[in-house]
Amino acid sequence: MMSKNTKKKGTTETGERIVSENRRARHDYEILDSLECGIVLAGSEVKSLRAGTITLTESYGRIRNNEVWLINCDIPEYFDANRFNHKRRRDRKLLLHRREINRFAKKVTEKGITLVPLRLYFRNGKAKLLLGLCKGKQDYDKRESKKQADTARGLRQFTMRRR
Repeated sequence: MMSKNTKKKGTTETGERIVSENRRARHDYEILDSLECGIVLAGSEVKSLRAGTITLTESYGRIRNNEVWLINCDIPEYFDANRFNHKRRRDRKLLLHRREINRFAKKVTEKGITLVPLRLYFRNGKAKLLLGLCKGKQDYDKRESKKQADTARGLRQFTMRRR
């Protein structure tokens, strides 16, 4: 019997089990806002996600007919699903409230703003996607943010040595 304080491997403090994180998005984009949404999946896709296989780096969100879709997300086929398997790169519908879709739709129409998936995780047995409203960084913006991160890291190391 497991005690209350033990947690599953790979879970965070909030009980989320992170499947994949799009670390590249934090480098390439300035994240203006983020929103958690559900995702419509087939059974073999869920099994594949539980095995930890997904690629978020090339995917993005798109608004079509007042619905939000995840485009170009690669979830490999689940080996044991045989003929009931899914397509690897099919468009997947995201579940959001109408007012959230309207709020994001207004901002996405602005030039240079896009919907980027930041993290896919399981919360209470349901697959959730953290979707970010992002603006692309130019090369000089990337250099500036790297410089700030290096400075902050140096300060942390200096204060740790002083203790």
